[in-house]
Amino acid sequence: MLKTLKEFKVAEKGIVKKITAEGKFKRKLYDMGVTPGADIELIKFAPLGDPLEINIRGYKLTLRKSEAEQIIMEVIK
Repeated sequence: MLKTLKEFKVAEKGIVKKITAEGKFKRKLYDMGVTPGADIELIKFAPLGDPLEINIRGYKLTLRKSEAEQIIMEVIK
């Protein structure tokens, strides 16, 4: 099942399938290791819901919901 990283629940895991961002922001995601095929686990949301913290490639990364919305994921069951 495909959904955006923004739609994930805490402790849900998935694989990056596609990045819909363009230009500099897409490059920034790639530089941070958010590339197709990468495994991501949603760790937590901030108290007010934005940003969210993920575990990717052995480190923790914080993304805004607007950024997470541009990452298409396949859920791992």
